[in-house]
Amino acid sequence: MSKMDFKSIRRDLHQIPELGFQEFKTQRYLLNYMKSLPADRLVIKTWKTGIFVKVHGTNPTRMIGYRGDIDGLPIQEETGLDFLSSHEGRMHACGHDFHMTIELGVLTHFVHHPIEDDLLFIFQPAEEGPGGAMPMLESDTMKEWKPDCIFALHIAPEYEVGTVAVKEGLLFANTSELFIDFKGKGGHAAYPHHTRDMIVAASSFVTQMQTIVSRNVDPLDSAVITVGKMESGTVQNIIAETARLEGTIRTLSKQSMESVKKRLEALIEGMKISYDCEIEVNYGSMYRQVFNDADWTNHFIGFLKDTNRNLIICKEAMTGEDFGYMLEEIPGFMFWLGVDSPYGLHHSKLNPNEEAIDFAISLLTDYIRTI
Repeated sequence: MSKMDFKSIRRDLHQIPELGFQEFKTQRYLLNYMKSLPADRLVIKTWKTGIFVKVHGTNPTRMIGYRGDIDGLPIQEETGLDFLSSHEGRMHACGHDFHMTIELGVLTHFVHHPIEDDLLFIFQPAEEGPGGAMPMLESDTMKEWKPDCIFALHIAPEYEVGTVAVKEGLLFANTSELFIDFKGKGGHAAYPHHTRDMIVAASSFVTQMQTIVSRNVDPLDSAVITVGKMESGTVQNIIAETARLEGTIRTLSKQSMESVKKRLEALIEGMKISYDCEIEVNYGSMYRQVFNDADWTNHFIGFLKDTNRNLIICKEAMTGEDFGYMLEEIPGFMFWLGVDSPYGLHHSKLNPNEEAIDFAISLLTDYIRTI
């Protein structure tokens, strides 16, 4: 395929972002493309809205895995592109349209130019939530086709096209969603003494949460608690009976995640007494840290140096990625791919440089041939 063909595929996919386990159009588009490829070495199996694609090698002794994620985000796009999202309130604001396109490019190459080993391409749904990696790992297909090693990439707006950033060990943080529901007693604004105001309770709790990291986490460790959404109340003269906080917890160690949650729950018990209310906490989707295997990561770093690619040994990030579940079971690594955008991940104006697509396809096909 020509370079423009893959950019065109990216633009097609960019227009149909879908949320986790709702990627029906996306799956159909991917399957239709795969049907255009020679079928003699391909075996395709679907799993929910995801896809497994096995490419038979010429003389296999092992299975090499590659994973790309396929879901979008609940964000209204503001890029002004000609190929804007056609789904209201949905956007590929984390680069999964790039991830899918690059994976299709690598798949296409090895269908036409097979290597000795078998290859497994995983198109995973629901990375943004509620989490597709862990249940996909537990699927019958994955048990039958469990690879011996596995790789993935994530776009990085802050790096230039042609740059690869990676490190051995911890790359992405442990993450947990956070949902806290408050219930008190509503009533007329003129009679606050007959009510239990949950706007006041929730606001106070947001403030108290800031002490969890500053006074309960080792300063040499790292943790972040963010409340990104708060809902409460109906009109200006009614005291709110309920409130809801939605946020995220991110830590660089499993121990800190446990410590943060323990302290959070202790504060909740105190808030129940202080504000005479009911409070429930739900941690939603929890993602394991992305921990890059030392041997495989250093093999990749050696390849990048030998082929004069622009390499950055980066620091760990508080980003969350459920690829961490796969790396717990299968040795491998994830790396950052530079896409040179002034807007960051999950931004409504994110517009990665499409030149990164062909660079990444070439990079990965060259690397896989060295394994």
